[in-house]
Amino acid sequence: MQKDLTAGYNRRTVLRWSAAGTAMAVMGGPVAAQASSSRAEEGLRHVAPDLREAAARIITATQGFYPMSAGKLPLLRSAIKNARLPTSLPVPLRTQTVSVGAGRGDVLLYILNARADAPARPAILHTHGGGFITGSALLELLRLASLAQELDCVIVSVEYALAPEAVWHHAIEQTYAGLRWLHASARTLGVDPSRIAVMGESAGGGHAALLALTARDRGEVPLAFQCLIYPMLDDRTGTTRFPPPGLGCIGWDADANHYGWRAFLGQEPGTAKVPDHAVPARAKSLAGLPPTFIGVGAIDLFAREDIAYAQRLTASGVAAELLVLPGAFHGFDAVVPGARASREISAAKLSALRGGLGIADR
Repeated sequence: MQKDLTAGYNRRTVLRWSAAGTAMAVMGGPVAAQASSSRAEEGLRHVAPDLREAAARIITATQGFYPMSAGKLPLLRSAIKNARLPTSLPVPLRTQTVSVGAGRGDVLLYILNARADAPARPAILHTHGGGFITGSALLELLRLASLAQELDCVIVSVEYALAPEAVWHHAIEQTYAGLRWLHASARTLGVDPSRIAVMGESAGGGHAALLALTARDRGEVPLAFQCLIYPMLDDRTGTTRFPPPGLGCIGWDADANHYGWRAFLGQEPGTAKVPDHAVPARAKSLAGLPPTFIGVGAIDLFAREDIAYAQRLTASGVAAELLVLPGAFHGFDAVVPGARASREISAAKLSALRGGLGIADR
């Protein structure tokens, strides 16, 4: 079972695309997805050469999957159902169930590399990706364990509830409960409470950004850093704002984004009725947030909103580093880890985390 989980970790984005391939057969093939497939194929010319073959496979796998709907969620979540805890990791792993409060039940946390007898080290609160509607902290454990070993830090990953079953305010309270527990338990985990970061990829990056805003507003847990990898930050993307033709259509497109935000918000995205505190890009002020790293592919659907968020952070007096990778689509590093852009974002992320958490280079 560990082998299956390792495949899920190395190809966490592909799990979604593989499910899409099954959906193609169930729904009758590429006819239903002709328009979406055509847009994605047009986007191939913008893809970096060493990512192009993988991009073509993604396009093939996702034919027949659109439009996104609740009926396709079981396929999207099939990898979660079959996932098991890995039997061997390079760092210690344990789980913890904590109360969310306010009648919201409990949330499960995965804790990596905690050692009470070690000198106080930095920690990362991680939130997984999956468009708000799929994904699991369990599927990320091998990757996160390697990162915890590389940085000699503690990582806590939150198994927050997915949309549409749970909407934005419930998920925020769950991730905040994880952060609050991490800070309160710093001594027993071997953590320096002044060196805690939040981190996430895709929708997990959106969750991390919301968590940083929530922590700032509540003033209970100081954050040292936030690391946002191609974060999902703005519900208006794919609803009232669209990328140029051929861009933002591989790995995650406007249709998928509209559905993900609608599920997360519990209402139609892109309207004036959307609460500001449910969407990072709608926050009235970004002042007072911790130093930030944002990495995104130039042809990712989220490129424009991520660049805009970095600009707003800078204008608000927040130290923000932005890395935009030419020819890189959404989730590129999960599919082709050896590609130039993948190596570049991995190195930049590690460097940013070291700097943001005060970790000396080895």
